[in-house]
Amino acid sequence: MAFSVNFPLFSIVLCFMSAVLAALISGRAARAVTLALCALTAAGALILMFFGIRTGAATEYLMGHFPRPWGNELRFGILEPLLVLLFSLVMLLTLLGGRKQLELDLEKSKSNLYYMMCDLVLASLIALSYTNDIFTGYVFLEICTIAACGLLMIRQIGRTTLAATRYMIFSLIGSGLFLLGIVFLYAVTGQLLMPDLKAAIVSLWANGSYRTVLITGISLVSIGLAVKSGLFPFHFWMPDTYGYATPSSGGILSGLVSKGYIFLLIKLVLSVFTEDVFYKSGLSNVLYVLGAAGIIVGSIGALMEKDVFRMVAYSSAAQIGYIFMGIGISPDLGMLAAVFHIMTHALTKPMLFLASAQLSQAAGGKKRENWLGAAHFNRAAGAAFGFGTLSMIGIPLTMGFVSKYRFALAAFEKSELIVPTLVVLAASTILNAMYFIRVLVVLYSSPAEDKPRVRIRDQIPFAVSAALLILMNLAAGTAAKPLVGLISRGLGLM
Repeated sequence: MAFSVNFPLFSIVLCFMSAVLAALISGRAARAVTLALCALTAAGALILMFFGIRTGAATEYLMGHFPRPWGNELRFGILEPLLVLLFSLVMLLTLLGGRKQLELDLEKSKSNLYYMMCDLVLASLIALSYTNDIFTGYVFLEICTIAACGLLMIRQIGRTTLAATRYMIFSLIGSGLFLLGIVFLYAVTGQLLMPDLKAAIVSLWANGSYRTVLITGISLVSIGLAVKSGLFPFHFWMPDTYGYATPSSGGILSGLVSKGYIFLLIKLVLSVFTEDVFYKSGLSNVLYVLGAAGIIVGSIGALMEKDVFRMVAYSSAAQIGYIFMGIGISPDLGMLAAVFHIMTHALTKPMLFLASAQLSQAAGGKKRENWLGAAHFNRAAGAAFGFGTLSMIGIPLTMGFVSKYRFALAAFEKSELIVPTLVVLAASTILNAMYFIRVLVVLYSSPAEDKPRVRIRDQIPFAVSAALLILMNLAAGTAAKPLVGLISRGLGLM
């Protein structure tokens, strides 16, 4: 057995060790440890991805070498390390690009605690990606929730405390529903490991036994993860949570944390609930409708918002809708589009939050009218925000265009979904263009007054992070075939 199969466990343990270490050292040292941790977990995920490509099969790692049903398991193929690679790189670039703002927003004595929470979030995301046990997934859902609240509350202003409280309430509701769903499933299957749970569900469904209990359990698990992700109509915590957090926290929570929850749902749908149960029971239709509604409602909320941070936050609610709509369309092309959009949003939204913070400083306010000509005073942030908006609108050569194209392509699998899906995509694109281009026009207009210009050399970490995020977005947008191929293989479509 190759030594690299130990990397999933090593990555999780290393994250916890780094969190403990960060709590004991200075903020500057904790930042270095966390950035190094992100780089190491990304390298490990890259190795595992190539291992999965070479072997062409998923690998199961027995914790403590205890076989099922007594032992716990980790599992990886191609898709799991691909997502871990994404999570690690985006967290690295988000923390690097938001360092200057973090120094302004956080008390120096508490900065090490911030990086401790980042380590715990990364540990949770990695565990949610690799776990092969549904109850272990629940445990790391809770760890991620608590750490995410810490990322919010560490910026001690009244609005962040309120936002963290609201976020905690919704997250606990989602976690409670998820746990209740596990109870229902365990009651009739007696299994928690995903392969055994899948076999039991398939057998019971084929026999016609406990169908009501199975549908109830699967529904509770799915709704619980939808609530935690911010799917409509459970998205009302997003504007305050993302809008008033420090920019790095907004980027991590919007771009990564919600995607970890959704990826766990994707794993469960494909590896546990199966197509026969999940899609033929009608549960996928509920996610499709809520996703499509979330796209429109989130876009309208962004259009009506004057605070740019809150506008970007409402946009996140719409992007979550895209992903759930894709899951609801089908288990093949729809799921492929959903996973691709997870990556699109993860690479784009943190850049928008980081750029918004830079532009707000240059403009002297967070309102749209304050941003008049702000791109002339901070060209790097203006370019990053401008590119991010083009990707969210879906302009060709960006990942956002490929995402919307894949959603449209998936809709043609089901004749009854072609018209509603294309209508939603067209309406959302128009709404996206309306609220984002309106900001871009203000951003690049002639300023009413002259202000000091921010030099690139004074914001090198941000400029480097933004440039790398833009390059990755462009690479995937102009040459999407290799990435689509990897996702397809990871989903078992090739």
